[in-house]
Amino acid sequence: MSRPQDDQGVVLTAYTSNTEAVLTAGCREQTEFPGVSRKTGQYNVQRSKGPVAAPGSGSGSGKAPYQRCSSQDSLDEQVMVDYFKEVEIIQRSGDAETQEDVQLKVADEGEQEEAWLMEAGLATLFDESASGGEDSIVLLSTLTRTQAAAVERRVETLKQTLRKRNKPYSVPDVREIFKPSPDSQSKQDEAESTERSGSSKLEVEGLGNGAGPDAPGGGADAETDINLEVSFSEQALIYKEGLKVTQPQSEADDRLPDFRVSQDKTGQTKVGDLSAEDMKKVRRLVLIEMSALFDTCGIEVKAHKALRVKVRESGLFGVPLSTLLDQDQRRMPGAKVPLILQRLISHIEEQGLDTEGVLRIPGAATRVKAVCHELEHKFYEGMFPWESLKQHDAASLLKLFIRELPYPLLTVEYFNAFISVLKLPTKKQQLQALNLLVLLLPEPNRDTLKALMEFFQRVIDRKDRNKMTLNNVAVVMAPNIFMCKGFRSKISEQQEFAMAAGTANIVRLLIRYQNLLWTIPKFILNQVRKHNMENQRKMNRDRAVKKLLKKMAYDRERASDKQEKNTEADGGFIRVQAPQFSMVSMAVQLTEDLKASDVLTRFLSQERFGVCYRSLSVKREDLCLYEMGGNIKERCLDEETYIKALLELNPSAEWVIKSVQH
Repeated sequence: MSRPQDDQGVVLTAYTSNTEAVLTAGCREQTEFPGVSRKTGQYNVQRSKGPVAAPGSGSGSGKAPYQRCSSQDSLDEQVMVDYFKEVEIIQRSGDAETQEDVQLKVADEGEQEEAWLMEAGLATLFDESASGGEDSIVLLSTLTRTQAAAVERRVETLKQTLRKRNKPYSVPDVREIFKPSPDSQSKQDEAESTERSGSSKLEVEGLGNGAGPDAPGGGADAETDINLEVSFSEQALIYKEGLKVTQPQSEADDRLPDFRVSQDKTGQTKVGDLSAEDMKKVRRLVLIEMSALFDTCGIEVKAHKALRVKVRESGLFGVPLSTLLDQDQRRMPGAKVPLILQRLISHIEEQGLDTEGVLRIPGAATRVKAVCHELEHKFYEGMFPWESLKQHDAASLLKLFIRELPYPLLTVEYFNAFISVLKLPTKKQQLQALNLLVLLLPEPNRDTLKALMEFFQRVIDRKDRNKMTLNNVAVVMAPNIFMCKGFRSKISEQQEFAMAAGTANIVRLLIRYQNLLWTIPKFILNQVRKHNMENQRKMNRDRAVKKLLKKMAYDRERASDKQEKNTEADGGFIRVQAPQFSMVSMAVQLTEDLKASDVLTRFLSQERFGVCYRSLSVKREDLCLYEMGGNIKERCLDEETYIKALLELNPSAEWVIKSVQH
């Protein structure tokens, strides 16, 4: 595909699916792309000979200004000009011309549902020969009504597609998938009754909806409380049934709500607090929940096929994150964020956080290109002269690194979902969707995105000196995050501005609410606990008689110990172990107010353990109390966790102190 050379102005370089109208962030009218296949999506970088003008400004295009979208209300016209200046800087840098254009294809009818079921760990619902049948049944038993409806919808669509193709299929009837067994019917009826009463209470209190201060059951507190205990899609259903859905409303930089999460006595769970095995279950459940949320709100999100492009197998720029981390971990085991990105961030923080216009003012293009080449050859040898690197050049290199990734940081698979977030009717639901999408990202992408958002917040914290507010940073970084190398698609002027405002708003939310977005909702964690308990029951039930008898003998031996532990707990004590510090166990008195931080303090106060602790040179902030066993594999507790409340949730848990590298 040839690249047009005579265009005037800049055409937005951002992805959009041609199966749907472009994200308009609140605009009612949407225009389809002219002359482009409906089954492809593209990105666009078009060269410009003249100066760039913001759409609708009336300059450069000769067109009359048009009505602005509601999403623009939160990003004033002057700030949005910076977005298009950034686009012009990007296209002038020429880094988008080094890769051939690639078309992204939407999965054919039925393929999307099949891929979704496989990713959710439910392949046995359309392929009886697939492994993990028992595990799929267990997973289905943990789903809420809206999650179950999301699965049913995709199974039914796949079934109809196979029927149209006159192909043999083994997709079960959706009514059979969720048909309860006779012995579980009474439990399900009881659960549904509890759920209905809980939903009613939720609606009355306004915790699960986006009601405004004037809405029934609403109020300022209800508006800004985030409920992590009830499924987001269930909350959306209550909102949909109880209130008229309105278009999303955006707030100015200083008026974004201070959303807060109610303190949970069992503690919050952050990304990285769970074992890899439990995180795999989290991801499957999050995928189902995310789809259920969009389904409930009537928003269809078309996923794209995984992208296959020719990529570099070594180096710093233009290398897949997974490849880059592999080579970094050979030099620094445990690295989760690319070393080059960490070094660029630390260099800016050491000398440039007070630099006016950092991230906004570009470095000299020729100098940045030369520095990039020099880094490729000298970075790993430790020979690069960091003291000579100018701050604006370092910021340009950081943005170049993000842009040059051969696969989008937000991934091809979930790109459409990210830009569909603003279609959700309330700011609260938008945050809930972003929370789920962050958890769905592959670990390298999620960790890299987190490092970037934390860095952006530190830049914003110095806004009095560097003049970079939340809006400024979001507008400048949006085209770098949502512009991906080598993918093109021409869009209209109004679509261009809508996409610009929309993507900038998404980056605003990612930065502003990052403490919430990297949290695993409690309802997901509870489903993981239920999943683990069901797996244990099935495993015990299906063991051979000989193994079962052997286990029974072992259980009898353990029963005495457990009874002793339970008696000890009933008597007001728990046993805490710290094998890393040569500690067999330590008795800690159990009270209503006992927190994880208190247990750690008690541990440090023991002289015989403190000597070992100090000899290992472990910092206090690196110590963590773990909940292990029972209905969870392993969970690092935040220090505000109330032990007695958690013990009630997981009575078989053991308590272990370990050091953790943050």
